[in-house]
Amino acid sequence: MQPKVLVISAIAAALCLAGCNGADAGAQAAETAKTPAPQISLAQSQSNSPWFTEAEQRLQRAAQVEINNKRGAAKNIILFVGDGMGISTVTGARILAGQLQGQTGEEYQLSFEKMPFAGLIKTYNSNQQTPDSAGTATAIVTGVKTKAGFISVDESVARGDCPASLKHGLTSALELAEAQGKGTGIISTARITHATPATTYAKVPERDWEHSAPEGCRDIAAQLVEMPVGDGIDVIMGGGRRGFLPASVTDLEGAAGKREDGRNLVQEWQQRYGEGAVYIEDQAGFNQLDVTSTGKLLGLFQPSHMRYESDRNHDKAGEPSLSEMTAKGIELLQKNKQGYFMLVEGGRIDHGHHAGNAYNALHDAVEFANAVQVAMDNTDPRDTLIIVTADHSHTFVIAGYPTRGNPILGKVVSNDEHGEPQDFPLLAADGKPYTTVGYANGSGFAYLGDETDSDLRRGAPAHAGRADLTEVDTLAPGFYQEALVPTSGETHGGEDVGIWARGPGAHLLGGTNEQNFIFHVMAHAGGLLSKD
Repeated sequence: MQPKVLVISAIAAALCLAGCNGADAGAQAAETAKTPAPQISLAQSQSNSPWFTEAEQRLQRAAQVEINNKRGAAKNIILFVGDGMGISTVTGARILAGQLQGQTGEEYQLSFEKMPFAGLIKTYNSNQQTPDSAGTATAIVTGVKTKAGFISVDESVARGDCPASLKHGLTSALELAEAQGKGTGIISTARITHATPATTYAKVPERDWEHSAPEGCRDIAAQLVEMPVGDGIDVIMGGGRRGFLPASVTDLEGAAGKREDGRNLVQEWQQRYGEGAVYIEDQAGFNQLDVTSTGKLLGLFQPSHMRYESDRNHDKAGEPSLSEMTAKGIELLQKNKQGYFMLVEGGRIDHGHHAGNAYNALHDAVEFANAVQVAMDNTDPRDTLIIVTADHSHTFVIAGYPTRGNPILGKVVSNDEHGEPQDFPLLAADGKPYTTVGYANGSGFAYLGDETDSDLRRGAPAHAGRADLTEVDTLAPGFYQEALVPTSGETHGGEDVGIWARGPGAHLLGGTNEQNFIFHVMAHAGGLLSKD
């Protein structure tokens, strides 16, 4: 049988060794326990460290943040979706933005990273571990997770089943705002009929029905023009002109429409909304826009997606930036005294990643953050809820132990044994340099792009094995990062994405939540439902 083990305090034991009896030992131990512990001062180098003082200042600011949990306190809601803007993309964009301003970059903060509340969002579709944008955007704007490829249709029907989908549409936050008489807007650098913006107004079981659909269903572009809820969306800006024009019509940039039904939806939109409805398709039209006389706005600036931000100035007809469109959208929607709901998508972050081109993905993410700053500067956090998130991530990675301040798009330069930066790139096990950022899958250097734009795509040619990057400029716009697994295009990632918020109800988005929870926060804060 094991002997009992008696546990006593070190103080009581010391007193007993000094000759006290048991009763005295307990009393003296209790008395000693009341004695304040000795004070320990911070090291002077610690208290003087800028890391320490800046963190203290941040704590003070965080402690002063007010929480507004009142239902309906958000008169306005602006939902920013960085398509494909996973955590690693946010980190890369942060570093790039700082380096573009002459800083080392790691210490920089993007506009939305300064918001007081943040959390994580789980992005899977109801039928896929790694999601697509249609199912994820549907979850965000309707509160219901659904299958990949579905635009605001629930998961109970089969993909592409037109008849079944007609009875399974979902109501979006934008439609609820419309029903309350609020102003509404959708802005995207992708086609306005593309997955994310489309979920706010259309209902189809196949995201590819942008300009045509099976008999019995309406295509996405047609649904935008014929939107039955409220008096129609007030502000629409993005790409996708071809989906609104018949194949017999050529636009100002020489591109033919895609519609085979002969309908000109631009003309139909103008006729539907009459006087005050303004259609624009280039930078000149955007610059000349009269906010006072504009009732509704349709801006379609490209036949397909708008250009990447880094290439925007090369556009034939000219097109506004995401920041400019955001500013104009707020200016127009603020005319509605009931408030407004607006979705703003940085759609081409995703496309840069799919192509395996971190340059365009990160530069578009930086411009996306600029657009968020515009919204923060032109709204009041007391009555406007701003939410910033992503629909999904990508297989984009940051690795290799580069030294502090190393160009985020550059080759890895590490530190020596003394912790100081070396003056040459680090070599991999194959004796070749490699970049800090890369992809788990994708076309890598084997991808040369279309013949028409091959002169913009610099880098090593198709190869067997890894390319030698020694003489390659990895900072160039046309450089395509290496990929581990060869696929025709880089894929989405399945990990959680970040969410940042400020304004009424923003605190509710803390922690790790399902993606469809975002809708419920917007509905509660904006009073979009009769009861939550």
